Amino acid sequence: MLADMSDIDAETLAPSYPMPRTCPLDPAADLGRLRAAQPVSRVRLDFDGSVVWLITRYEDAKTVLADPRFSSDFATPGFPARLTAQPPGPGTFIRMDPPDHTRLRRALIPELVRARVKELEPVIAGHVEQLTDRLLAGPTPTDLVEEFALPLPSQVITDLLGVPYQDREFFHQTTKVMGDVHVDGQTRMKVRNDLRAYLDELIAGKEADLPDDLLGRMSRRRAEAGLSREEVVGIATLLMVAGYETVANQIAVGTVALLAEPGRWAALAADPAKLPAAVEELVRHQTVTDYGARRAATEDVEVAGQLIRKGEGVLVSLAAANRDESVFPDPDRLDLDREFVDHLSFGFGLHQCVGQVLARAQLMAAWSTLLRRIPGLRLAVPVDDVPFRNDMFVYGVHALPVEW
Repeated sequence: MLADMSDIDAETLAPSYPMPRTCPLDPAADLGRLRAAQPVSRVRLDFDGSVVWLITRYEDAKTVLADPRFSSDFATPGFPARLTAQPPGPGTFIRMDPPDHTRLRRALIPELVRARVKELEPVIAGHVEQLTDRLLAGPTPTDLVEEFALPLPSQVITDLLGVPYQDREFFHQTTKVMGDVHVDGQTRMKVRNDLRAYLDELIAGKEADLPDDLLGRMSRRRAEAGLSREEVVGIATLLMVAGYETVANQIAVGTVALLAEPGRWAALAADPAKLPAAVEELVRHQTVTDYGARRAATEDVEVAGQLIRKGEGVLVSLAAANRDESVFPDPDRLDLDREFVDHLSFGFGLHQCVGQVLARAQLMAAWSTLLRRIPGLRLAVPVDDVPFRNDMFVYGVHALPVEW
């Protein structure tokens, strides 16, 4: 028998979301309680007061993310869309359904496949070595976010797109504003439109000489891929925002998790063969896409015995799903020897992160070099004094004081 919940009950009983953490390196404890007692439940979103369904269990998360009846389209009735003041615009394929999602994603995939990323690995390694040189030549303590975690993916994404790296501060400020949960929708939209205008001008210049970078190549094959100029600008905007913010914070908060337990960093430095598995465990354990994946039901759908009606919003907590005890034994423990099970940090289904191969390459390069060259790395402050990003949609740390 399907469970149902009246609108009155939902409005009255729904707890607030996001829920506060009690430990900065673990998702909110309330998510675990919901996963055990009511894995499909109602929550009220802090930013606008709307009530949506929250999915907290691994298998249910995969079900929703793979089911085409749950739309990613911003314009779908019930979509948790009031986070911004207007639709995201052409090219933003993560907020679209097929066929537009398929067409736009297909145009980008050749730039991010494993073979292309393999060509980029020496460039990534060069950036990592230079940043590490600068770390070692500078004073201690130092901020690993400012001196390493942010610059690396910023350099990589600007190299990939063919964007002048000297404009990096503009991009850092842009993503900071767009990712702040306290920034109103109109301000966030203005900043995004400023970024689009910048990239539109940049792409206009590339259309003249078609350089051998991502934007140049996409401009060259735009007609055959069925892309409009505005869609190329939108894809570039999406990559600039999502292409380094998540990686930067994954490096930073993953490093905190490694350093939080005495001896763990040195042990991993002494056994680098463990690093590939450790990267996957760090990405699972510290799920930086903390807010979740947004969807809306286009039909009445049953999930885990709960009826979700057409036109109702859904939020899939990837962080909660990645701590599901039925899939990951002792899930709150960072276990660098854990047997691999596919986590959901890069999503699942049609919208699984198109840049995950590039993200993994950067994480491997960053941690392998830091472990090799700075085996004595340690926190310069207690974990509780690290400023975690509880005010941002992408979790991580605002700063990371370290020494060696």
